[in-house]
Amino acid sequence: MNSPTPAPSLAQPMSYIAGEWVPCQQLDAWNLDPNTGEPVHRTVATSSTDLERALQHAQRAYDALAWAGEDFRLERAETLDRVAANVEERLEEIARTDAITSGTAITATRKLAAFLPARIRGAAAEARRIPRVTALAAGGRDVRLHRVPWGPAAILTPWNGPSFIPAAKVASAVASGCPVLLKPSEHAPASAQIIVACFVEAGLPDGALQLVHGAGDIGAALTSDRRVQVVSFTGGPGAGRAIARAAAEDFKVLQLELGGNNPVLVLDDADLDVTADGILAGMTNLNGQWCEGPGKVLAPHRLVHPLREALAERIARLRIGHSLDEDSDIGPIANEPHYRTLIQRIEGLRGLGAEIDQPGELPGLAGFFLSPTLAIGSDPDRTTAELFGPVVSVHGVDSDEDALRAANAHPSGLDAYVFGTDTDRAIAIGARVMSGEVRVNGAKLADLGDGSAQSFWGPSGIGGHGPAESVRVFCGDRVVGVDSPDLLL
Repeated sequence: MNSPTPAPSLAQPMSYIAGEWVPCQQLDAWNLDPNTGEPVHRTVATSSTDLERALQHAQRAYDALAWAGEDFRLERAETLDRVAANVEERLEEIARTDAITSGTAITATRKLAAFLPARIRGAAAEARRIPRVTALAAGGRDVRLHRVPWGPAAILTPWNGPSFIPAAKVASAVASGCPVLLKPSEHAPASAQIIVACFVEAGLPDGALQLVHGAGDIGAALTSDRRVQVVSFTGGPGAGRAIARAAAEDFKVLQLELGGNNPVLVLDDADLDVTADGILAGMTNLNGQWCEGPGKVLAPHRLVHPLREALAERIARLRIGHSLDEDSDIGPIANEPHYRTLIQRIEGLRGLGAEIDQPGELPGLAGFFLSPTLAIGSDPDRTTAELFGPVVSVHGVDSDEDALRAANAHPSGLDAYVFGTDTDRAIAIGARVMSGEVRVNGAKLADLGDGSAQSFWGPSGIGGHGPAESVRVFCGDRVVGVDSPDLLL
């Protein structure tokens, strides 16, 4: 392999509060380079005093918001267009910072970064398209439907999409008019800080966006504060449940994307190469560290062995290496705690009777490297945990109905996959899977089509996503108008 470029110098994280960059409290722990295990910067937390300042400033910004004027949405859209241009100028910096933060290979983080300007411009288009005030048909009476930003919004983002998820969520909330309090994962502050800088330098209105840092205690302080009206969170189900409990006290609006063990249904007419290529792509996208990645593969018994061999052969050919090496196909696991969790989950699958295949060749580096892993033959009804890494379990089933039963018995509700050469049949079966999105014969990251929308079913969360939905979640409806004695009731 080529020698990797030295790791980027990640600046010590800072908060952005009330229009100024302010230092954070430095903690005793360090964020580590996942390739080498070497420290890159100290972990930090926003002080309680600065957090309170941020909350006060968000509330003042909301109280002063002139959201109903026609010029409001145009100004927001123009600002977001400038944000997109700023991001375009920093794409390589964003890609390199993401690679060193998440462990995802630089060739992949570049592709993800390249999506960012279009996603931000999509939010700008939604800001232009969605009317703030709409006149309703009411027999000549003046009745208007107002689309109102809910209020201060807490956006809590994970480490696996360190730039894309903050950029996408913040762009949607800014388009809506909600003042944003962004808290990225404590494992991934650097990418979020670059994104916030792109917003700030675009001339964002005062109080529209603030950045705070810390672990779960900072997130809990935000989600339990009465001034916060809407919470958008992407992360694990444990944290999601804690956020839902805290938000229930004030009945806050919630958008929770929590993931799950996404099922893969391999039909008896599936093309083996297409299936193996698709599963491998899903296993290795973002190093398998994405909430929509494939988890539990359900295949006819006669296809289990050939699919196992096809996947093992492909894994053995992967170049596992430094995330900044241009030749790497897959990099390390993002951080040591998650690496340890994955090791435990693999051992848990072994304990359920699975045979473990790990045919990938690891590099001679001291980071958190893991071969993409196949777990063959555990009981599918007991194999329910989200894996969230380059790991899939493979199970034999007797029929399509058996596969559907296993898929829906413990649904992830987020994503699912179907492989089969008869696409009409594959789509018909996919429509019966309890998930917000079902992909046929592939496992890419991008939306399946224009206007794509995806609800979070069952334990995968609350709400959904898609360009229009992502703006809509930050707005509520308010109808105001003249009543009439002629109405029936």
